[in-house]
Amino acid sequence: MMKEEQATPPDKKDMEQDIDENASDDETMKQKALQARNNYAPGGGSEDFDFEKNLDPDAEVIDFEHCRIEEVKGLSKLKQVTSICLRNNLLKTIHGFDDVAGTLTELDLYDNQIKKIENLQELKGLEILDLSFNLFRKIQGLDNLTELRKIFLLSNKFTQIENIGHLENLKMLELGDNRIRKIENVSPLMNLEELYLGKNKITSIENLSALSNLKILALMSNRITKIEGLESLVNLEQLYLSNNAIEKLEGLENNVKLQTLDIAVNKIKKIENVEHLVDLEEFWANNNEIEDWNDIYVLEKCTKLETVYLEKNPLQTKFQEQYRRRIMAVLPHLKQIDATYTRSGM
Repeated sequence: MMKEEQATPPDKKDMEQDIDENASDDETMKQKALQARNNYAPGGGSEDFDFEKNLDPDAEVIDFEHCRIEEVKGLSKLKQVTSICLRNNLLKTIHGFDDVAGTLTELDLYDNQIKKIENLQELKGLEILDLSFNLFRKIQGLDNLTELRKIFLLSNKFTQIENIGHLENLKMLELGDNRIRKIENVSPLMNLEELYLGKNKITSIENLSALSNLKILALMSNRITKIEGLESLVNLEQLYLSNNAIEKLEGLENNVKLQTLDIAVNKIKKIENVEHLVDLEEFWANNNEIEDWNDIYVLEKCTKLETVYLEKNPLQTKFQEQYRRRIMAVLPHLKQIDATYTRSGM
């Protein structure tokens, strides 16, 4: 598996679906929206796209991206809409959605200019909410959204995790690329399976003991110096800790279900304390300070291991000609070393 350089591990489903030969009415509406989107004059303002005129009363999915929409209106004509996507527009406030509260389960307002989370109290059936890439500073206005399964709050200006403890059905929480300094107020989210907090200002791994169902934890690009606080995460399958200041590989004794371990770009000097990770498939440890070739033998017991990233460690930079050969001698089952497939991986 090729390692991807992203602020957040790829997990979010694409809200757009391919239109097949048997397109339903809502899919036909997507085609109309796409045509309108392609025909507007850039810089011409919202008058170039008539929001109300392009609404199909029978549509289940509304998808108006890049249409320079400034205001949501006329949704009362929609009889059965379940999903509304208004990505990459010019919205400055959240309003106008009460008329579809009875049917709406998914709302995507990614990349607008909204400053306050408000006017969502009637959307009690909402299951997926994306408010990423806006101008929010405070998590609020979610009091009635108890059916939420996924919430995306990526790339805003949040400094604190707050006002989400009542979201007991939440499976996924995305708060990457904000200004958060502490992991807090997540204990009530006992059904949470995915937590993304990459690219913040977090200094320690803490307050996660109640999240025993967590499968994915992403904390890359923070200010963490020690792997700790993971004892209760017995179902953890993917752990992303790259681009921190971690000096020792430790604290994973109870995380025996780990399949992906990302500790790249840290200050780790030794591969240790991973022999028990028998389900490990991906081990990303490039750009560290590992220099002892004997450390490779620690990975022998990880019999499911398919991919290792160890480039830009002293053991690679000092022994470039022998590097791949020596790794394969110890771990002959590998399918990929760094960005290059082995013979068995081709």
